[in-house]
Amino acid sequence: MKFSRTVQVNAVPEWSAYYISYSSLKRLIQNLEEEATSRSVHLHRDSESVSLLVPTHQGDAYADFDVIFQRALDDELKKIVKFYTEKEHELYGEVCVLEADIHAFTSRVGVDEEEGHSSSSSSSMMRHHQLSDAESMVTGLVHTGLTEDSIDKHSGDAMSLAEFRDNDGFDEVTDMKITLKKRAVSLYVALSELRSYVQLNRTGFAKALKKYTKLVGRELPGHYVLDVVEQTYPFLSPTRDILQEKISEITSLYAFIATRGDMNQAVLELRLHLREYIVWERSTLWREMVGIENKVQSTGITNQGLLSSAHPIEDALEHKTIFDQPPLLLRTRIGTMRLPRLIFNSTFLILSIIIAVFVVLLVVPIFDAPEPQACLAILIAASMLWASEVIPLFVTSMLVPLLIVVFRVARTEDEYHTRMSAPDATKYIFAAMWSPVIMLLLGGFAIAAALSKYNIAKVIATWVLSNAGTKPRNVVLTTMFVAMFLSMWISNVASPVLCLSIVQPLLRTQDTNSNFPKALILGIALASNIGGMASPIASPQNVIALQNMYPNPSWGAWFFIALPVCIFSIVLIWLMLLVTLNPNKGAIITKIERSTAKFDRTQIFVSAVTLITIALWCVSHQLEPIFGDMGVLAIIPLVVFFGTGLLTKEDFNNFMWTIIILAMGGIALGRAVSSSGLLDTIAMGIRAMVSGLGIYGVMVVFGSMILVIATFISHTVAALILLPIVAQVGNAMDGERHPNLLVMASAFLASCAMGLPTSGFPNVTAICTTDDQGRPYLTVKLFITRGVPASILAYIVIITLGFGLMKVVNL
Repeated sequence: MKFSRTVQVNAVPEWSAYYISYSSLKRLIQNLEEEATSRSVHLHRDSESVSLLVPTHQGDAYADFDVIFQRALDDELKKIVKFYTEKEHELYGEVCVLEADIHAFTSRVGVDEEEGHSSSSSSSMMRHHQLSDAESMVTGLVHTGLTEDSIDKHSGDAMSLAEFRDNDGFDEVTDMKITLKKRAVSLYVALSELRSYVQLNRTGFAKALKKYTKLVGRELPGHYVLDVVEQTYPFLSPTRDILQEKISEITSLYAFIATRGDMNQAVLELRLHLREYIVWERSTLWREMVGIENKVQSTGITNQGLLSSAHPIEDALEHKTIFDQPPLLLRTRIGTMRLPRLIFNSTFLILSIIIAVFVVLLVVPIFDAPEPQACLAILIAASMLWASEVIPLFVTSMLVPLLIVVFRVARTEDEYHTRMSAPDATKYIFAAMWSPVIMLLLGGFAIAAALSKYNIAKVIATWVLSNAGTKPRNVVLTTMFVAMFLSMWISNVASPVLCLSIVQPLLRTQDTNSNFPKALILGIALASNIGGMASPIASPQNVIALQNMYPNPSWGAWFFIALPVCIFSIVLIWLMLLVTLNPNKGAIITKIERSTAKFDRTQIFVSAVTLITIALWCVSHQLEPIFGDMGVLAIIPLVVFFGTGLLTKEDFNNFMWTIIILAMGGIALGRAVSSSGLLDTIAMGIRAMVSGLGIYGVMVVFGSMILVIATFISHTVAALILLPIVAQVGNAMDGERHPNLLVMASAFLASCAMGLPTSGFPNVTAICTTDDQGRPYLTVKLFITRGVPASILAYIVIITLGFGLMKVVNL
């Protein structure tokens, strides 16, 4: 695992801003490397034109790099020292207070009253704590720098606490004991995390210096880690020794209050609460996905952002945004004007254009009524924001309900269609956003998290791949089907990450010039995109499609259509990869070992709950009188997995909430477009354009449009914008009406738009995959020349086989 990902995974969430910013340092080093390369070229050219008698001093040409980099390290070190000192003072003070409270508790209650007849070791430990409590408390307070007034205050608190215990009886004593135990656990975890904080940051400085030497080719004067880092307070040996003493002290207190003096049992129980144990011993797929965003940024694919700087080398030192930049000076005849750099940012320019378009659409009369006029402005502005990504996609989704309410776009659904007031519009829009489809998405996330956390998906995938043999073409095909299958249940966002982690041993043994790794990585990406069609929860665009289909098709009908389409598409894409890349040439395959571990009870239980939930979804139409909607059925895995503790609050927080917010924003926009009357107007215009076409012709036209649009923008965004229009056109067609057919075909075609490296998360994951030397396996040209044909092949399958199957089920 890359160290930047290690920091992200192992950091205490509340302290994340105070760890060494390794990613920023790495970006600074990369920028310095580029600058060094540029300077070396100029120095070489200059040296040829300078007299041989004039020294060039090329050795000093890069000395400013050391200054820049050391300043960045010094800033990080100051941040760490400041945070550690404050946190140490806080935690040591809490240790002293806990000692005083336990002393007050035991001195009034006594060990015999607490535990009945305790062991002699427990009694002796109690007496030891009672005799040495004052000394240890004062010592602890001195370490933390607390005053004598503070000591008196803690003593006073302890006495009043003892009086409170004495007056409130046995039940209150039991409650107080539980409270003290929880406080001891909390302090143990916090102190252990503080110890890990020091170790992680020390490693971060060493790795940053190593990377600086490797990429820039320079070393800082002296030994920065030994001479600077380890001479600061958090990294001194006495500091670490005191911290370890505090951890041991808390362990003793916990043993005294909770395990009758059994230190081994106390250590065992306390370690179970450590965050490191949870993170590293229970490896999950979500951990593998951490840091993918950094890889994406390193390729230069994504937008730099509104506040990014045009001078990354200098501004990385202070973590400056463009607001911290000095203004630009513009000299004119009337004087010098000071202009903020923000207005010269390309992202700001795009945002300004979008705002201008929004204002123009609001002001220039296009419709007679104000509701569709304002709704058109919101629709165009949101579409431009989603397509350009000048702000994050989910932020645009949060902006949508705000604009809908402020501009009073919604109208009543009665025969009068009167304009809603702001309070009524608020209730209307927020009620629409939290729909059964969102619960379906949450249920899918819960299943994905459970299958990943307990290694069920990985065990199944490894078992299948172990039977693929050693022929490269068979391995590629099997891996593609594994990627498709995983995409059905853990989403086509997580599937390529898991598949690539499984096939890493195969990739490491290949020659870098071999086509096999290229075909394998491409196959995983393209199959994951195809797998986005395979089930209703496989991708956000399917969830959006369900929102626009009335009635919703059953899961059985979805599988009947989607699985043959996916299988035929993958076989055709596989044949295309065989012809264009020939993965058999120069490939030496080592068979993937099958996992020998049998499913334990937990894995069997998770699998059973998953299968039962899927079976209920498949017959959801028959269960409508009981459950009402498949979104209600999605509550079952949420309640079971979280209620039994198989999934925790941390797993819940790791759900892809940005996708949920994005889907909710799209639902709100679709409801507003429909309520305002704008959708009817758009549908009438498009219907006039395709009036001479039947249902098949309309599907081909819409499919081509969506395939092209979704190639250049997010699949989900394309679905958000276009699927409501597709549904309305289908409803308004003369004669044969099949709106659900058009919506499902359009959603499928959004998933198979995979011509560019940026067309979907699986493609981004593939283009970012590198070998052990950091070299990418795929080039943009290689991806486009295979991705575009793959999209066309999938398009042909959907409009032929897919259309026929949709007609069979009378969709």
